[in-house]
Amino acid sequence: MRPQKRPASPFFPLMPAISATPRSFLAAVLSVACVFPLTVEMHAGAAIPSAAKDKKPKADPALKGLPITELSADEAILHALNRLAYGPRPGDVERVRQMGLAKWIEQQLNPNSVDDRALDARLSDYPTLRMSTAKLIDEYPQPKQVEKQAEKQVQAQARQEQRRSDAAAAVVEKDSQNAPGQPAISEAPAVTPVSAPQLAADNSNAPAPMKQPTQGNAATNGAGRRDILGGDPNNVPRAIADESKRPQRVVAELGMAKVTRAIYSERQLQQVMDDFWFNHFNVFAGKGEDRYYLTSYERDVIQPHAFGKFKDLVSATAKSPAMLFYLDNFLSADPRAAQRQAMQRAMRQQRRRGGFGWPPRPAANRQQAKKNERGLNENYGRELMELHTLGVDGGYTQKDVTEVARCFTGWTIDKPRQYADFKFDDRLHDPDPKIVLGKKIHAGGMKDGEQVIDLLVHHPSTAKFISTKLARRFVSDNPPPALVSRMAHTFQSSDGDIKAVLHTMIWSPEFWSRESYRAKIKTPFELVVSAVRTLGTDVDTPMPLVQWVGRIGEPLYQCQPPTGYSDKADAWVNTGALLNRLNYSLALAGNKMRGARTDVPSLLGVDSSADPKSALDRAVQVFLGGQAGPTTVETLEKQLDNPQILQAKLDDARKQVDLGVVAGLVLGAPEFQRR
Repeated sequence: MRPQKRPASPFFPLMPAISATPRSFLAAVLSVACVFPLTVEMHAGAAIPSAAKDKKPKADPALKGLPITELSADEAILHALNRLAYGPRPGDVERVRQMGLAKWIEQQLNPNSVDDRALDARLSDYPTLRMSTAKLIDEYPQPKQVEKQAEKQVQAQARQEQRRSDAAAAVVEKDSQNAPGQPAISEAPAVTPVSAPQLAADNSNAPAPMKQPTQGNAATNGAGRRDILGGDPNNVPRAIADESKRPQRVVAELGMAKVTRAIYSERQLQQVMDDFWFNHFNVFAGKGEDRYYLTSYERDVIQPHAFGKFKDLVSATAKSPAMLFYLDNFLSADPRAAQRQAMQRAMRQQRRRGGFGWPPRPAANRQQAKKNERGLNENYGRELMELHTLGVDGGYTQKDVTEVARCFTGWTIDKPRQYADFKFDDRLHDPDPKIVLGKKIHAGGMKDGEQVIDLLVHHPSTAKFISTKLARRFVSDNPPPALVSRMAHTFQSSDGDIKAVLHTMIWSPEFWSRESYRAKIKTPFELVVSAVRTLGTDVDTPMPLVQWVGRIGEPLYQCQPPTGYSDKADAWVNTGALLNRLNYSLALAGNKMRGARTDVPSLLGVDSSADPKSALDRAVQVFLGGQAGPTTVETLEKQLDNPQILQAKLDDARKQVDLGVVAGLVLGAPEFQRR
């Protein structure tokens, strides 16, 4: 019996009874969510009878101590797990309910109180996370450095072979002199020849051996990035493989660790805040030596200050080699510094000569001296005010940018290609007074920059800007002004205490409002991680997940502009990214991802011979909390006779339901794309 042909729906134009794959279906579903962004919230509200809307729900003991009036207990717990964590795992809702939502939130705000040793065991697979910058540079050198090391080894081997050859020749010559009747030298034992590269190494006039082609740098080369992120995520490029000693491996381990933490850490809010602050103080891994500096930057700068004082966080980033290198402040110097140093050298020489009797030294090459001169670089001064503190509308001028840059002259890196420590070089600092936002800055030396940081972090514009960004991340793309105002007041009254600002936000009615529920589109990273957590997937090899994040549009540590990745929906709504979201959901739920195993039948509590409608209803209940809009449910039900869902020929009496495809379809629904 052939299935009847269905008319094309407005959501699935010209879609046959079942096309080649379910991708068309999923793409259409997500397109609807993006074109009509309010339908999901409307549908969620439509699921509640009108009489229930007018009547306030009875207070649930699990919600005690929180200003929750518009959401049910299950909705509130799901909301918290989707905003303050990376989504619920199987059983999480019930565990939080038993503990009490307020208690769970308090634990998340105090991450050191949560045992996370199981995560530490998983992270032990990534040795670079515990290495110093110096050790990373030494053990994961650039290809050119590898070539130089190999050339030195070849030269050493050539010299050793030459010494052996000379010694053997001397022995033969001595024997021939002592025994005239013996055979000629041509019959002497053979001498190990020196290979062509060895000869070239010893002969400075010989042409250099041809270099072997090396793999492109995925972080800085566009083609390399496409090769890594645009192909099959199950295939791991050699440059980032487990045994690789290339610099790309360092960033790869950062990405795998980030995904692993987000999936398995019990300190979920810590992971969310680490991601938020890294994005706020973004550093691009593809810029030169920053690939070596990022490990320490995330470990020693971002993570320890995620819940502390904002001033400490800004100060730590300002002194970080990663930020100094990324925004070029390590090159910034008072333009008059070179002239001052030359005059000081001349005075020292004059004192040593006693003031007379010695001819002056010849002047250095002027062109070379001019080439080596360092000037004022305004990159960090501008981003410090525009992106890190005041915001673009914070009330500063271009003159303020220049003055701030002058204050941070001399903040540089000691031995950037060896161990890369922060260093203040007083010789490069501009010693004259500066005026920033109408305030005189003349503390002297490194204190000039510290005085600027203190001025900026206590400015009202900074309180508003940071509060707005936090509210946008956790509440909605356009957060309520009243909430932002209260958060900004807490920011100022608590001296920039990040935990206190978060507490004000979480204990606000706006955070728990119906308008905020499922009001945020998940970023690619959030989608990838939340799907793994929702399915309870066991991940042994997170690299394919890292590559899926990049494939969907958010390659980790690869955001080039200092703005970081956007946290608003319009940045993630495009056809290619939506299709990749769908493909990812199907691959994960269908066990088509290397190093990840999902047991969908156990999770749904049904077997493959179950009725497709029952399997779908169960999947909606498990993955969407039973809340799916009417359009989503109708569209999903229309796909239940899809041959990819019913694994049987059309004339078979017994059909097996592919629960992986069912789960993938539900994870591709608009409701799961939102948090």
